[in-house]
Amino acid sequence: MKSGNRVRGDERLSRIQHHEMLRRMLRIRLFDGKAAVIRPGWISGPLHNSLGQEAEIVGACMALRTDDFMTGNHRSHGHPIGKGIALAPLMAELFGKRTGVCRGKGGSMHLAVFSAGCLGESGIVGGSMPTATGAALSAQLRGTDQVCLCFFGDGAANCGPFHESLNLAAVWKLPVIFLCENNGYALCSSMGQTTSVTDIATRAVSYNMPGVIVDGQDVLAVYDAVSIAVARARAGGGPSLVEAKTYRYCDHQEDIDFPAHRGKEEIESWQAKDPIQIFVNYLQRTTEGAGAELDAIRAEVEAEVEAAVEFAKQSATVDPSALFEDLFVQSTQE
Repeated sequence: MKSGNRVRGDERLSRIQHHEMLRRMLRIRLFDGKAAVIRPGWISGPLHNSLGQEAEIVGACMALRTDDFMTGNHRSHGHPIGKGIALAPLMAELFGKRTGVCRGKGGSMHLAVFSAGCLGESGIVGGSMPTATGAALSAQLRGTDQVCLCFFGDGAANCGPFHESLNLAAVWKLPVIFLCENNGYALCSSMGQTTSVTDIATRAVSYNMPGVIVDGQDVLAVYDAVSIAVARARAGGGPSLVEAKTYRYCDHQEDIDFPAHRGKEEIESWQAKDPIQIFVNYLQRTTEGAGAELDAIRAEVEAEVEAAVEFAKQSATVDPSALFEDLFVQSTQE
């Protein structure tokens, strides 16, 4: 069940790819951190941060090709960033600006970039799982070797779309990788309060597909596990269920006073296993002269985030006249 005894991602990835992994993890960390700080007065609606979950997002996304599909969930900023989408239009979408990826109409929980295979997220728990299954069916019917990566949380594993999607994907051997971001909590309810099994991955046996548990704080371990599932899907072997054990540092949502449900010691114990620091330590151990390169990457990302915020602030707001755009087909017939 647990991944191990396999060729590690660090043995197959170049120095450039390692740097890109770090760059994308830092983009998520700094983008979400900045969004939380500037939210009052600039960002309307709920905001769900992925601080602490950067490794499982980036490790999974780096196992994909550019033309592969991906769906996310309500904790959604990290997913398109993990797939390599530019920060400026993502930040503009949070601001509700015309230059956003969804032209300011989606907001924080509905980021979609179809040209890059990002099919969107949903505030409905488990709501993107049927979409991912449909995208995989599309690839199968069109005869391509594309796959779809489907992010969902441990709470969604108790919802109907989880069971329906996994069952259908298994019956039809669809090229989809179901990745459970198990951060231990559904809103403020611990997994032990809501789930009858210790590991979500054990449910894979019910649908006759591989189920793998991986350390979600280790970007290379996640890359390795998802790469194996992707290769299986491309070869026609069908779906896989990958469970990444991870943790979110923040509460479920910004600016809401949730009842105390996590102790200080628990949070600090996970912060001691910070995914970015783990990867930085690895790169410093294994790469000569890595320190200066890593500092340069962080400075580059800091500048990207600041530029994204400025771009969003300066962008035009959505005019009310755009309300009915993108709803109806524009007929070319008279």
